[in-house]
Amino acid sequence: MSFDSLGLSEPLVRAVNELGYTTPTPIQSQAIPAVLNGGDLLAGAQTGTGKTAGFTLPILQRLTDMPPAATAKRVVRALILTPTRELAAQVEESVRAYGKYLKLKSTVMFGGVGINPQIDALKRGVDIVVATPGRLLDHMQQKTIDLSHIEILVLDEADRMLDMGFIHDIKRVLAKLPPKRQNLLFSATFADEIKALADNLLDSPALIEVARRNTTAETVAQKVYPVDRDRKRELLTHLIRQHNWFQVLVFTRTKHGANRLAEQLTKDGISALAIHGNKSQSARTRALSEFKDGTLQVLVATDIAARGIDIDQLPHVVNFDLPNVPEDYVHRIGRTGRAGATGEAVSLVCVDEHQLLKDIERLIKRAVPQEVIAGFEPDPNAKPEPILRRGQQQGRGQRQGQGQGRGAAGNASNAAAAKPAQGREARGGNREGGREGGRDGNRAQTANGGGNRQNNGGNNVGNNGGQRPAKPAAPNGVRTAKPVKQQSANHGAPGARGEHTRRESQRGVAHESQRGVSHESALGRAQRKPQSNPGALLGGRPGGNARRHGNGQRDR
Repeated sequence: MSFDSLGLSEPLVRAVNELGYTTPTPIQSQAIPAVLNGGDLLAGAQTGTGKTAGFTLPILQRLTDMPPAATAKRVVRALILTPTRELAAQVEESVRAYGKYLKLKSTVMFGGVGINPQIDALKRGVDIVVATPGRLLDHMQQKTIDLSHIEILVLDEADRMLDMGFIHDIKRVLAKLPPKRQNLLFSATFADEIKALADNLLDSPALIEVARRNTTAETVAQKVYPVDRDRKRELLTHLIRQHNWFQVLVFTRTKHGANRLAEQLTKDGISALAIHGNKSQSARTRALSEFKDGTLQVLVATDIAARGIDIDQLPHVVNFDLPNVPEDYVHRIGRTGRAGATGEAVSLVCVDEHQLLKDIERLIKRAVPQEVIAGFEPDPNAKPEPILRRGQQQGRGQRQGQGQGRGAAGNASNAAAAKPAQGREARGGNREGGREGGRDGNRAQTANGGGNRQNNGGNNVGNNGGQRPAKPAAPNGVRTAKPVKQQSANHGAPGARGEHTRRESQRGVAHESQRGVSHESALGRAQRKPQSNPGALLGGRPGGNARRHGNGQRDR
């Protein structure tokens, strides 16, 4: 089967052939005709099998075949929403590459960069917009984008959208779209929650599932190396040097862990950079660019970057930490072995992660082979330390949030309130970091030394250990003078010791929150509740009542 047999026009087929593609993948051969028919679609396939072309090619075809309404300028006719900035940039790049011989125009919108160039592009007129939900809402609030002419809506990586708590943003966007439109949901994993969402959003959709749910590509060789938690970095350095690995994508559980590992690898003489939600967009773009062109040996990333990193012939993926969510394992290792190429996925597993490994093997329905490296044998007497799981986060996240309110989170909110409103990204810069913190930050506290517990303890000492006595009431009309401090007389007294302890603990809290808590979870402390029926949040169609859920921050 060839692309021209799917009903695509000659200009599209020519562009695809120039990119080196001659035979459509299974998801493309089924999705392209379904989208061309004009109906709604729910499609799922393994990561790296060509889902993006599965919807961009037929969208370009339909927009070309359907003449737009007579207006003074171009109007936005197709909207593609993605959960991350990197994925948005990748999708829009594909739109431009496939549509190079067409007269359609596209643009990409995400946070972390200036909003004015995006406004200028909209003023000039575009047919297709690829955006993250947060930045799209910024444009909607500033009335710089008109969504009343949307003919096709795409939710790409719909499962990640749901998992990151974008359901409320999606609902607000849907309320501004015309009710008559074509809706397409594409996802690498196909959870039951996605089907619940589809039941309320899609109208009699076609269902395409070209592979068993949550499977990994057969072209990816998977292996587990058992190791003690304190020797993971040493083992990673050993593997990179021994096998002369280049272009190694390493995943960590937390942003702080990604920074620390990148610094340690650099000290070991291995060029490495970290990419995660707290990094500026320019730093993320630079790191990805250096990694793609081969000048950077190791890229350390969190799960927020698992979607959208599309690198040809990426040879190695390393799970430095196993993900808390088993489905994320599928997405992580799906960065290698793409489009039929071979790849290697290695996981460094300590005693704390044995249950996580069991959950992953249960999901992918296969056992991952294990190999012990000589010199790195794990201690058989090592005791596991708990890793906070998704189901345990809610209560603890709330308690930690209460303790941090006077520390990092309070300072962050005050700083945000003090700045003028110049778009969400102008205030926050990296709202995606809050999303990561909300999802992973609380889980990481136990493994990362209990920073929040120290913070809470410091607050307790500061607020209870040295409280000042209440001032006596003054008679009416009489102003009392402030008492003179008697440092020498009170030196060493219980009250002075309490006051000294209070000041010291406050400094400790501020230092701890600046150094660790704000980095990990200050922007996203509270965790969303498990979502049993995400479709119900949409109220069936735009405008329905929705139950409030989730309070993490967005990738703009």
